[in-house]
Amino acid sequence: ESGVIPYAKMGYWDASYAVKTTDVLALFRITPQPGVDPVEAAAAVAGESSTATWTVVWTDLLTACDRYRAKAYRVDPVPNTTDVFFAFIAYECDLFEEGSLANITASIIGNVFGFKAISALRLEDMRIPHSYLKTFQGPATGIVVERERLNKYGVPLLGATVKPKLGLSGKNYGRVVYEGLKGGLDFLKDDENINSQPFMRWRERFLYCMEGINRAASATGEVKGSYLNVTAGTMEEVYKRSEYAKSVGSIIIMIDLVMGYTAIQSIALWARDNDMLLHLHRAGNSTYARQKNHGINFRVICKWMRMCGVDHIHAGTVVGKLEGDPLMI
Repeated sequence: ESGVIPYAKMGYWDASYAVKTTDVLALFRITPQPGVDPVEAAAAVAGESSTATWTVVWTDLLTACDRYRAKAYRVDPVPNTTDVFFAFIAYECDLFEEGSLANITASIIGNVFGFKAISALRLEDMRIPHSYLKTFQGPATGIVVERERLNKYGVPLLGATVKPKLGLSGKNYGRVVYEGLKGGLDFLKDDENINSQPFMRWRERFLYCMEGINRAASATGEVKGSYLNVTAGTMEEVYKRSEYAKSVGSIIIMIDLVMGYTAIQSIALWARDNDMLLHLHRAGNSTYARQKNHGINFRVICKWMRMCGVDHIHAGTVVGKLEGDPLMI
């Protein structure tokens, strides 16, 4: 409750709400605490992710709260479950800063996941209006441009990751790149935790990778490539590594999801300005996407990353050692 008034009675629940094309819509999977009405739980999520706080405040009268309140407008039970519900919530677009993923996520997922009224919460999907999407740059290139640069059409692109992912010297790393590309791969990629360790510094890796790429291209007569991971501890270092990758002839760089939303948006802008492809590794994704009742659906992460400007995303696979949903892939 907020003060002595339930969230549902404060205006955060409106079953008759008419969704506008300019609304940001969020679909949550809500598991209320025992004894908590699902409508009140949905209204609480709407309130805490928009204008409400833990109590009624007189300063609400200083703004147009009726306009800026998020509206939970529909609650449906999840099929084949007990006490789990889908909650549909609409947000006024003006609640969010234009072109800032950090800001929209601060509202949508900022505080609500620790809310006492619910025992579990999962953001399943979002519908983001065109008017808000237009404030983000989006992907600069994508699959069409990548096929043009590889000069490969009508067949799937075949890639792989260098293994072992840690411990190789720069020279042996480049040898793996060469052998893989010469053997028929279109590209290889760094793994998520290859950055600049004592056994192989990033400059060394970049140089030997490009040597392997160029040798394989000469041997096969095909355009080849490798995703160079530029993830680092600071954005200054990320830019430095990206500039170096470009200077030695790479056309694609790679980053990790754990860099953070603002960092991802920043390097995506650099990639657009410098005509570089940008690949995102989903490192860290399963910490909030794997549990089916709490966290964030990977579908939502993919949408956010496309808004940031990532050209393509490491999606996982339905076979092998890691968990993967065939429908999601």
